[in-house]
Amino acid sequence: MRLVFCGTPQFAVPTLEALIAAGHELLLVVTQPDRPQGRGLELATSPVKQTAQRHDLAIDQPEKIKNNPDFRGRVESAHPDAIIVVGYGRIVPPWMLSLPRLGNINLHGSLLPKYRGAAPIQWAIAEGETVSGVTTMLLNEGLDTGDVLLRRELPIGSDENAISYSRRLAAIGADLMVETVNGLAAGNVRPQPQDHERASLAPILKREDGLANFSFSAQKIYNRLRGFQPWPGCYTLFRGKKLAIHAARPESSKTGKEPGEIAAQDDRFLVVCGQESSLELLSVQPEGKRTMSAADFLRGYRPSAGEKLGA
Repeated sequence: MRLVFCGTPQFAVPTLEALIAAGHELLLVVTQPDRPQGRGLELATSPVKQTAQRHDLAIDQPEKIKNNPDFRGRVESAHPDAIIVVGYGRIVPPWMLSLPRLGNINLHGSLLPKYRGAAPIQWAIAEGETVSGVTTMLLNEGLDTGDVLLRRELPIGSDENAISYSRRLAAIGADLMVETVNGLAAGNVRPQPQDHERASLAPILKREDGLANFSFSAQKIYNRLRGFQPWPGCYTLFRGKKLAIHAARPESSKTGKEPGEIAAQDDRFLVVCGQESSLELLSVQPEGKRTMSAADFLRGYRPSAGEKLGA
């Protein structure tokens, strides 16, 4: 198969590697432009670009793709059988959707139609799912509304976060994409419409999504802590300043009166949550300080009985 590959993050790398290993012809790799990164604001290349360079593949990094005659000409001149899209970070324009004979094939990090949108892995974990997976689909002009090609489930560990689950999904997604491309070429994979009534959304994450709401159950807060990794994480306020929560575990018993109330027990840092539950904070980081254990925090800050987080 003659393929154009569009992708940017580490999640896309196993799929690119798998397509190369399967013997497909990667005519062009399209990825986001290099961006300033870190304190020195040095230009950083995407994981997909680094992989393409290792394999000596042709690379394009357009700032825009919708109205870009040079980029359009380069893709059209490649005459691809399919365009593969994995975490590219741009909306694919109509001219690209209609170009290849087998369409634009996307690898999505959920079992569509559940969790359509920019952050499916994070929201699936944040919502307490125990199973999610990956889907290959044909892109159309909607938001993850195209016909499904293949799906594969993957259980979510009870203590697993979005970073580790994303790595596991990327691996099975790579195999699924190769199976999809080979199946389309052979004519034994057929697109199936999604059941739009069962759709749910996984919108792009915002900083405020990481703010802990202690009226939620401890399990729900813990799920959001696991899901919103590496950003925005989970945080609250203590004495008017940000307190990042890096590790925690839910408790089934309530240890105080009001949501957010601190209930220290020896070196244990417990916070009252909704639904008769408590969250034990294990590792925290006060604003402007280093990450520390709960015991070190309690010894250093000495919260008073009944003092609250979130204020």
